Amino acid sequence: MSADGAISVALCIARFYEELADRLESGAREALSAAGVEQIDRFEVPGAFELPLVAKYAAQSGRYEAVICLGAVIRGETDHYEYVCGEAARGIQDVQLDTGVPCAFGVLTVDSMEQALDRVTGGSKRDTGRHAVEAALAALAVKRQLAARRASAGFRA
Repeated sequence: MSADGAISVALCIARFYEELADRLESGAREALSAAGVEQIDRFEVPGAFELPLVAKYAAQSGRYEAVICLGAVIRGETDHYEYVCGEAARGIQDVQLDTGVPCAFGVLTVDSMEQALDRVTGGSKRDTGRHAVEAALAALAVKRQLAARRASAGFRA
């Protein structure tokens, strides 16, 4: 957190599916704006498999209170989908558990482009970018609440 109390967030975006990435980012930015978050840095990677490493760089930098990972993996005719989805999810989870920095998993794992488009800004199901931000900010709120309780009990943070 900056000296003025503002939250700083890293958006880590897998760009393999450009249209989906743009819509996921739009939803995330709308949610960040609604939450009053103005300090946002954006980092791009080619695909979802690279998200855990860039999330780790961001989380370990000490510059961000939360990291939002966005991207999409659409099932194809090979096992590639299974490996990418599993490793992206595991890796992002490992980053947040290892660093204590909330890392949101805003990665679509779907069977078709139609399913993906239903799950981004303007879609008929949900806005995954928005939901990822909401999840990370909820985890951050709990972290801050527990830190405040610890401090009020006389423990150093």
